[in-house]
Amino acid sequence: MNLQQMIDESSSIVFFGGAGVSTESGIPDFRSVDGLYNQRYQWPPEQILSHTFYKRMPEEFFRFYRDKMLPLEAQPNAAHKKLAELEAAGKLTAVVTQNIDGLHTKAGSKRVFELHGSVWRNHCEKCGKFYGPEYIRNSRGVPVCDCGGRIKPDVVLYEEGLDDEVVSGAVHAIRNADMMIVAGTSLTVYPAAGLLRYFRGKHLVLINRDATPYDDMAELVLHEKVGEVLAAIQVSKTE
Repeated sequence: MNLQQMIDESSSIVFFGGAGVSTESGIPDFRSVDGLYNQRYQWPPEQILSHTFYKRMPEEFFRFYRDKMLPLEAQPNAAHKKLAELEAAGKLTAVVTQNIDGLHTKAGSKRVFELHGSVWRNHCEKCGKFYGPEYIRNSRGVPVCDCGGRIKPDVVLYEEGLDDEVVSGAVHAIRNADMMIVAGTSLTVYPAAGLLRYFRGKHLVLINRDATPYDDMAELVLHEKVGEVLAAIQVSKTE
């Protein structure tokens, strides 16, 4: 059975995506050859993007964050658009993403569980006031609220836990799905990758450039670009 046939016979699809979903929008994959992990900085990116570093060296954190983590002009690609189309047709029940770029929402998806947060939301650590990403990008040094508190991006840093409400929503969607499409992720980052164990549906599909630890579990494995694969899907509304 091919991907189109699986989608045609499914009525509650969940899409689980990682960095590879956004590379076709020009956002680099951290672990790819030209990704952030292979560029030279005074500190490795995983150290800069840790809670400890954020607390101890906030100016250096925000210098890196502005430079590499705010692709605000990036636009949804074919994968994001097709998923929004599948949701609108009543086929897709949720998107679960490890990405923080907000492109699924920008493409029109309504039910999106952002496991690692979003650069589009920022809040004062003192009073809780909301700030958009442009405020962070245009600020100097450590961004400060009107009240004097430090403004923190709503992204999950290394050493921080995932949001319980987001995880619960994602688990519920996965448990009730009859099909799960996993794409653009190496499935090596936990606890996010562990969510796959909650899937009890019929069809599990993996779309990723490289092999993953879960390839043997999948009914269909495609080592191709996510956008190209999903762009070819024809969408028909659920009965």
